[in-house]
Amino acid sequence: MQEEQKDIKISRMLEDVRRYEEDMSGRIPPAERPAFHLSSRVGWMNDPNGFSFYKGKYHLFYQYHPFNTVWGPMHWGHAVSEDLLHWEYLPAALAPDEDYDRDGCFSGSAIELPDGRQMLVYTGVTNEEQEDGTVKGVQKQCLAFGDGLNYVKYEGNPVLTEEDFPEGGSRFEFRDPKVWQAEDGSYRMVTCCATPSRDGRIVAFSSMDGIHWSKGRILVQNNERFGKVWECPEFFRLDGKWVLLTSPMDMLPEGFEYHNGNGTLCLIGDYNDADGIFTPQHDQSIDYGIDFYATQTVLAPDGRRIMIAWMQNWDTTPGYRISPTSWFGQMTVPRELSVKNGRLYQLPLRELENLRRGCVNFRNVYVNGEMELEGVKGRCVDMELEIRPADSGAVYNKFAVKFAAGGRYYTTLSFHPRDRIMKIDRKFSGSRRAIIHQRRARVSSEGGVLKMRLILDRFSAEIFLNDGEQVITANLYTDPSAEEISFLSEGAVSMNLVKYDLVR
Repeated sequence: MQEEQKDIKISRMLEDVRRYEEDMSGRIPPAERPAFHLSSRVGWMNDPNGFSFYKGKYHLFYQYHPFNTVWGPMHWGHAVSEDLLHWEYLPAALAPDEDYDRDGCFSGSAIELPDGRQMLVYTGVTNEEQEDGTVKGVQKQCLAFGDGLNYVKYEGNPVLTEEDFPEGGSRFEFRDPKVWQAEDGSYRMVTCCATPSRDGRIVAFSSMDGIHWSKGRILVQNNERFGKVWECPEFFRLDGKWVLLTSPMDMLPEGFEYHNGNGTLCLIGDYNDADGIFTPQHDQSIDYGIDFYATQTVLAPDGRRIMIAWMQNWDTTPGYRISPTSWFGQMTVPRELSVKNGRLYQLPLRELENLRRGCVNFRNVYVNGEMELEGVKGRCVDMELEIRPADSGAVYNKFAVKFAAGGRYYTTLSFHPRDRIMKIDRKFSGSRRAIIHQRRARVSSEGGVLKMRLILDRFSAEIFLNDGEQVITANLYTDPSAEEISFLSEGAVSMNLVKYDLVR
C-alpha cells in the first residue's frame, strides 16, 4: 500500500502549493514562531482538521491559504508529531483542484480504514450566483484516501449532498464532517447543517464502509438558543456522559457565558443510539478568553481524549497583527478532557511537563502592593499559582499578575474575590487597533482562594483555573523582549508559586 501511494499523481495546483510553501517557510526564523504551539507553515491558518493518530504519529491538518496571511481559497495544510509539541511540517494535503471543490476544501476529519489507508472527509465548496446577484457556496461532503503523506480524491465525490440531509436544511450551510468508528465497527459522522434561516443543527449519518452513507437524521437542533449557524462539531462519550462540542456564530451573552459572539459551546448529556436522540443536560462555554474557536479532538492510544482548537477569534483577525509577517494563525496547546459533575474540564497536555526546565519555587509569599520575584520572568513559561488571604479574616480586594511586560507593554490577569470575577486585559500588549482586549469570567472561589496555571508561548497566554474547571485563552503579539512578570495585590495575599521555563 505504501509503495502504491507514492505513485499518486497530484494535481498541478497542489504541486505549485507544495513548491511555494517549501520555499517560503524556510525564510521564517524559528524564533519568530511559537515555540511549541503549531502555527501555519506559511500564510493563513484557521480551523484544525483531521486530528488523528495514524502510523505511530499524530496528524493535524488545518484550513490553509498559503499565498496570503488573510483568509482565502481553502487548502489543507499538514503537520505530524509524536508528542503534540514537536511538530514536523508535511506538504499540503489538499488543494481546491476539482469541479466539486473548486472554491475550497473546507473543514473535516480523518480516520484509518481497515486496509491501512487514511481517509480524509472534508467539505467541498462551489460558488453559485443567486437570482439577486449574490454568490453563495454550495457545500458537499467529499473523501480522499492516502498514506499519511499523499492523498487521492475519491472518484465518486461528493458522497453527501443536499439530497442526503433531512428536510429543512440549507445546502449553503452543510459542512465540517467529523467521522469516527463505533464499537460495532460501523462508521458514524456528524455535520453541521443549518436551516435556511441559519438556525444551527447537528445532523448524524452512518455507514458500514465509510464511503456509502445513510440519509442524515437530526441529532440536536439549536432552536435559536445558542447563536445562529453552528460549525465544527465533535460528538463523543467521556466519563459516562456524551459530549457535543461546536462553534456557534452570532451568540448572545448569557451572564458570563458566551461573550465572544463567534464562540464555542459544550453540551453534556445522554445519547440513545437506538433512536438517535441526544438529550443535553448541561451547557457551558469551552473557553472564557478572547481567542478560541473550532475545536477538534482525538482519542489517543492510551485512551485520553485530547482537544485542540484554533487560537483566534474571527472578530480579532483584522488588524491585530499589523507588522510584516509570513504566517498568521496558531493552535492552542493540546488539552486533556474530562467530565466532572456535569462540567467539561481541561488540562494542558501532560507531555508539556517534559519541556520544563529550571524550577523556581516560592511558598507563602506575602503580597500587598506590587512586587517581582527573582527568577520569575520569560515568554515561554509554565507557572502555577495558589493564592489566599494572608489574614483569613480580611479578604483582599484584588490580585493581579502582569506578564509579557516591559516598557510600554504588559498584559494583566486580575481577580476580584468578592464577586469572583477573573479578567484578562491585553490593551497594552502592543495592539494598534480597537479590537477585543478584555474578557471576564465568574470563577469558583471561596474566601478568595484560587488556583491558576499560566502557560506562555511567545505570542499567547492560556490560563487554566482551578485544575481545569475554566480556561482563558488570548493571543499576545507583544514584542518578544517584554518578558517581565510581576504581582499586585490590594490587600494582603499569601501566594505559593512554582515556575518553569519551557524549552522545546
